[in-house]
Amino acid sequence: METLSYEIVIDAPKQKVWDVLWNEKTYSKWTQFFSPGSRMKSDWKVGGKTYFVNAEGAGMVSTIDTLEEPDQIIFKHLGMVDKDGHEDTESMEVKQWSGCFEKYILIDYDGKTKLHAEVQTEKEWEDMMNTGFTKGLVVVKNLAENTL
Repeated sequence: METLSYEIVIDAPKQKVWDVLWNEKTYSKWTQFFSPGSRMKSDWKVGGKTYFVNAEGAGMVSTIDTLEEPDQIIFKHLGMVDKDGHEDTESMEVKQWSGCFEKYILIDYDGKTKLHAEVQTEKEWEDMMNTGFTKGLVVVKNLAENTL
């Protein structure tokens, strides 16, 4: 398991950056580099259910481990969900990576926001994560700095 981290400084307050990250209208814009049409559905409860899915509705089932808006959120990935909504948290394939974390930490940085993202992933997904986060965080920056 690899731990990858990414940082970007955004000329906007933490709450605005937070809203760009997790708002339904902007989430799919910055996550398009992982999978076009990406969506996130969450009950926003620690220990609850969060789904990160592609345009067809397949993807990951996760839970929120820590939630301190607008300072940080840590997701713990539990398994996969198919387009029909069936969850797999028990197969050998899933158990190899189940429990890995994805963290977003927003730090006040002299009136700006330093966004730190960290993800644990299998080596085979490293290039996709690097592309997704590198390009996606630039979109977050642009949206947070250029929208009212």
